Amino acid sequence: MNFWNTLKEQLYKHQNLMLLLVVESLGSSPGRQGFKMLVMPNGDLKGSIGGGVMEFAMVEEAKNQLSQNKEQVFLKRQIHRGVKLEGSGMICSGEQTLAFIPLNGSHLPTIEKLMSNKRGTLSLTEKGLYYEKETFQNQLFFFKKLADKQWIYSERIQKKPKLYVIGGGHVGAATAILCQQIGFEVILFDNRLGLNTFEALPLSVEKHIIDYKKIADYIEEGAAVYVTIMTHGYKDDKIALAPLLNKNFKFLGVMGSKSKLNVLFEVLKSEGFTDDLLAKVYAPLGLFIKSETPEEIAISVAAQLIKIKNTN
Repeated sequence: MNFWNTLKEQLYKHQNLMLLLVVESLGSSPGRQGFKMLVMPNGDLKGSIGGGVMEFAMVEEAKNQLSQNKEQVFLKRQIHRGVKLEGSGMICSGEQTLAFIPLNGSHLPTIEKLMSNKRGTLSLTEKGLYYEKETFQNQLFFFKKLADKQWIYSERIQKKPKLYVIGGGHVGAATAILCQQIGFEVILFDNRLGLNTFEALPLSVEKHIIDYKKIADYIEEGAAVYVTIMTHGYKDDKIALAPLLNKNFKFLGVMGSKSKLNVLFEVLKSEGFTDDLLAKVYAPLGLFIKSETPEEIAISVAAQLIKIKNTN
């Protein structure tokens, strides 16, 4: 919600600004459907619509619109196949259609409504911007041209996916920081007092010292909940994993070598956990990219989470 927080803060300051929104993208367009950017009157930017010379040109046009106090919502098509009619100057192929949406203080109630609800639908037409908390569409994005100069774009809005990181050592800390940067709401747990990596985490990362035997009391279930177990030893991995196996998560993974995880799973099976339950666990955690450092391992974990989030 950082994007919307910035927008809200600007509107509170009675700033007029331009929202650039990719309402449609085709082929290898660098700006994908749903990409957004705020252009502030002082030239500050937040977000991206794809980068490159195309983005620079669209930002300049947005600044020009703001300087003239124009209030009309309009679409602009960009074709990424060289310089031609509606061409962006880029040669990456594909197309994207951008909406230019002038915003001011009158839009503040809409943004506040969006931010105060867990989920809903943001809609945009040639007449303006709307948000309905009661309407929650199944598809993430929708765009359709209805008639000449009449169109509708809608987008499913929901809270950030939630990631629980169990283990605040070097890898856990690096994973928490990276995954927060890529859009996850991160909560980190450890059972050790005075752990330097845990204590050094930025204030933006929520963190708690707990007893792993009570881990199930701290973790909510849900279709947008991800859990990564990366404690400092086999014993704690087992203590944390066992009570979570019967829970419903989008993702449950455990870090470790294949040999360690084979032993862990055999012990859990001897305690009555079924193969079906254990098959839900992503282990070893992370994509295999020959990562070595804590930061590299964090990237492999983040890549796996992104893959699950965006394809399942």
